[in-house]
Amino acid sequence: MKYIDEERIKELLKNTKQASSSEIKAILDKAKSLKRLKLKETAALLAVKDKKTIKNIRLAAGYVKDAIYGRRIVLFAPVYISNVCLNKCLYCAFQAGNTAIKRKVLSIDEIKEQTRWLLERGHKRILMVASEAGISGKSNADYYAEAIKAIYEVSAARNRIKRVNINCAPLNVEEFRLLKSSGIGTYQIFQETYHEETYRKVHPQGPKNDPDNRIDAVDRAFTAGIDDVGIGVLYGLYDYKFDTLAMLMHIEHMEEKFNVGPHTISVPRIEPALGISFIEDMPYKVSDEEFKNAAAIIRLSVPYTGMILSTREAPAMRDELFGLGISQVSAESRTSPGGYSSSNDSGQFMLSDERTLDEVIGKLIEKKFIPSFCAACYRKERTGETFMSLAKPGDIKDKCNLNALITLKEYLDDFASGKVKKAGYKLIDGLSRKLDKKSRGQLERFFEEVDKGARDLYV
Repeated sequence: MKYIDEERIKELLKNTKQASSSEIKAILDKAKSLKRLKLKETAALLAVKDKKTIKNIRLAAGYVKDAIYGRRIVLFAPVYISNVCLNKCLYCAFQAGNTAIKRKVLSIDEIKEQTRWLLERGHKRILMVASEAGISGKSNADYYAEAIKAIYEVSAARNRIKRVNINCAPLNVEEFRLLKSSGIGTYQIFQETYHEETYRKVHPQGPKNDPDNRIDAVDRAFTAGIDDVGIGVLYGLYDYKFDTLAMLMHIEHMEEKFNVGPHTISVPRIEPALGISFIEDMPYKVSDEEFKNAAAIIRLSVPYTGMILSTREAPAMRDELFGLGISQVSAESRTSPGGYSSSNDSGQFMLSDERTLDEVIGKLIEKKFIPSFCAACYRKERTGETFMSLAKPGDIKDKCNLNALITLKEYLDDFASGKVKKAGYKLIDGLSRKLDKKSRGQLERFFEEVDKGARDLYV
């Protein structure tokens, strides 16, 4: 597989011995200074078994996330627009030939209906997800572009979608340029596993069978001008330590060639899927403790990246991972086309966290995080290298926290339950008092505008 030196990774995993406490402390101190870790340093963290040291790793991950992004955690919801697929991914309910699910490609009107449902509950950020299949009468890219345009057109009272990210199969450069011109935020694509033999085994049929075409999609997106790209692996397909190091090796390639690492890294684990038996005999199952370690170590290894957690994980796990470096979470998700406005249960995988958006926001507030719907960086053209120049030293944090407080007030005023309103206003009051005089005055002026009915304000 391109850019991935499997032998080097295997040697690191085999030969990296248990580091001394002073060596681990030096690695954690480096990460806490917001410097990206080398592969050997990450391998040393992955080799740790001592419970006290693991606790220190997790505490450091929370520190690094707060140093870069502050206490804000961004919320979004996926909109699945199709589940008709040419691939036969062994772990996915959308695989070709699975008769246990109903197939659907949403019309533009149906996409608008899904978007309106989310807007009416307070959502402002969408991840549009598409399976890999031919769309009747048009190219996939043309369909995606129309869908993105439709999502931005929908409004519900004063609420509109601020940002559409997209997760779709590899495209060519011209098709990526079309997506860019359609106003997407981040283009997201997961390699699933970087271990080539396993990759080919679990993707035996369809266009996805070619691992190099998939990994090259990231390069093509950058070439087309999409400078915010999200990557990830599906934990459970292969050894999680190998895939973590391989993903970091991929990031090294991105930084060397484009001077930009991933805008986001997602950390999904395999979950049961309707009509699919893969999880029953999964050879590389990742335990809860291993999963928490992997998330924390990724945060330390790539301090500047946004880290995304989906509703695959159970509420208790998600609540704990809030403090281990996660900076973006989905809420009130459905993983089937049309799933928000119908009882369609033909999802890509089984959901574990079915809490409403209001309930997730309530839990974040309880834990003193700031729920955020901010998309200011795209409006201010703080993307790619510009964004990285602010994120890497932690200079984006002040903007993140202010924008998070503004979007939280908007949500509380328009959508929150009584209990969440009360807790949210209390959180805003407490955090506002801790701001410097200039920032506090700025926030007060924004709040005055919100009280007058203005929405979608940002710095």
